[in-house]
Amino acid sequence: MDDIVRQAIAKWPNVPNCYGWLGLDARGNWYMRDDRAQAAGPFSSATPGASVASRGSLLKHEKLIDFIRRNYESDAAGQWFFQNGPQRVYVELEATPLVWRVDAGPAFAVSAHTGRPARVQRCVTDEEGRVYLETDLGFGLVHTQDMTHAADAVERGLWVPQEMAAGDLPARFGYVCSPMALQKK
Repeated sequence: MDDIVRQAIAKWPNVPNCYGWLGLDARGNWYMRDDRAQAAGPFSSATPGASVASRGSLLKHEKLIDFIRRNYESDAAGQWFFQNGPQRVYVELEATPLVWRVDAGPAFAVSAHTGRPARVQRCVTDEEGRVYLETDLGFGLVHTQDMTHAADAVERGLWVPQEMAAGDLPARFGYVCSPMALQKK
């Protein structure tokens, strides 16, 4: 977390949390969800009870994206957020809280969409063939562009996939796809 963020938290400790305004897609892209996007429906059709997804606007400003990446973490309940100064902005997830990039080199180095390197602890596949990794940083989906690298790691015996149902993953690996939906209960 940035020092300026820590200072803001100390200066303004009671700022209310923000829900529904930021989304992370299955490719590690961030989306700003204004009132209109939120009114159009949930960020992901994977949200319980949702039938329509409304992403919002794709963030393209690199300095803002870097700031979000540096200040992205989870709380004790498995809800992921961006600490924006003194305010927690909880993130709506399309799939998982982390999206893995896999290097094509012989070691198959893995890094999160935030840029942080990780050590693979477990490989998981779901009923649709998606590949997930549990790492020392947390649980996430392998980026679609890196599936051939993931397949190579499996073929070489470096990762041994365990099959699990996609619907079971949030509870099994302790993350919440829609913190906003929890607030409405």
